[in-house]
Amino acid sequence: MVPRPSARGRAAAEARHATRRRVFALATAFTLGALVTGALVFAVTRPSSTERSVERLQAEAALRDKEQIKALTELARTTRDRVTFVLDGLEKAMPTEPPAGGGTGPVAAPPADVAKWRQAAAAAVKGFADPPSGETATNVARSSLASAVRQIATTVDTYAHAQALTGPNRETMTALAIRQRADAIFTWSIGATALDAVNVDAGYGHQHVFLPASPGSGALTADPEHEGSN
Repeated sequence: MVPRPSARGRAAAEARHATRRRVFALATAFTLGALVTGALVFAVTRPSSTERSVERLQAEAALRDKEQIKALTELARTTRDRVTFVLDGLEKAMPTEPPAGGGTGPVAAPPADVAKWRQAAAAAVKGFADPPSGETATNVARSSLASAVRQIATTVDTYAHAQALTGPNRETMTALAIRQRADAIFTWSIGATALDAVNVDAGYGHQHVFLPASPGSGALTADPEHEGSN
């Protein structure tokens, strides 16, 4: 015959069962509460479809801008190499400072040289035609460089017209060409400085694409940072 538990035993067993039920109920309530809270937090904090679209467009714009900065830097280097010999030729044909020792002055550039200058300047201007739309800072760099090469082309035209004149008219026109050349170099220096800044921001490091400038011209020059450094 199996002995029956005493009344005290039954009471203890029922107490244990009740305790387990209470623990299970508390655990279930805690788990459900955590799930509900997590769902609420996710629902409140997750980005809306509009916010996700904005973030996607911003990421695409940043990537597109990086690509434009790289392409613009390559174009700037090519253009600089293309127009440097034009500026060197103009400097010899119409130096900013009179020759030391009271020399006879500069000799007019041959028409063939002027034709080469015009060809190079026109190619530089064409390189900046139909610019893509980019971020503001990149657009500023591009526009400044494009304006500079147009000014260089104008300088060559002004010099060529001056050669067809004589006396004071020729001197006046040549002086105008000298000013235009200085303005072109200064404008390029603004674009080169902006280009350097956007390269650093894009993670490419410093990129110094400046034209040679005469001391005291006021043109901006490259900073002392190493090429490619941040």
